[in-house]
Amino acid sequence: MNQSSRQHGSTNQSQWRSLLADSLTVFWGDWLDLRVRITQVAASGLVAPLIYILAFGLGLGSSLPQPAIGNSYLEFILPGMVALSSMTIGFGGTTFSICGDRLFTKTFEEMLLVPVHPLALHIGKMLAGIVRGLMTSGAVILVAIVFTGRIWSFLNPLFLLVLVLNCAVFSGLGVIVGLNVRSLESVGLYNNFLIIPMSFLGATFFDPTTLPIGMKVIVYLLPLTYTSTGLRAAAYLPLSQFPWYSIPILLGCAIALSLRGAYQFAHQQD
Repeated sequence: MNQSSRQHGSTNQSQWRSLLADSLTVFWGDWLDLRVRITQVAASGLVAPLIYILAFGLGLGSSLPQPAIGNSYLEFILPGMVALSSMTIGFGGTTFSICGDRLFTKTFEEMLLVPVHPLALHIGKMLAGIVRGLMTSGAVILVAIVFTGRIWSFLNPLFLLVLVLNCAVFSGLGVIVGLNVRSLESVGLYNNFLIIPMSFLGATFFDPTTLPIGMKVIVYLLPLTYTSTGLRAAAYLPLSQFPWYSIPILLGCAIALSLRGAYQFAHQQD
């Protein structure tokens, strides 16, 4: 019985190692293309947050009272800008990368023939999206440090953990959208009806606890809300006030999207 258990455990370990190796192989294929565009990717997600910072943080924020979190409205929205930039690039970069392979270069079919587990295909593509999101949000974090002088507020482990989970959620969503759309126009529809509304309703510019109950229900259905509130708390509040529920919620969303993405890869026909 003990020998059988050991053999079963060894088989499981071998399967997990194989899954990890396959995922990294898929990721490496995307990284070879991504590494030559690091500056471009980082800069592409920096323009909009800078406009928001100047318009809302320094412009509108100067006429607003001090928020409940942070010493100024600028400090209040900076974690939201980090969440927003990682969402936008994590989703958009992943979606367009897969769409390009499927609809234009026609190399996507070759990847589907690779003898790896469908979950490894999803995780590999998702890892590339996480890197895209981290590169872009890293540029925003640099700006936040320059404007506030708070280095460890934006570089502490809890802040980075929430950020990585947010990148995983929206990169995973980008993989699924990229596998399902039939044209670039369809990507625009997802962006207009999903990403842009979430950008303004995901607690990036406001404190969701001050909303009426009806709006709270809507806002707290959005994963970006948990990222924005989590990043804000990780940056400015003590650990005792951190919303710990945000981590399992974001992790659960990432896992659910991974399972859906693996199913989609397993049944994909291009």
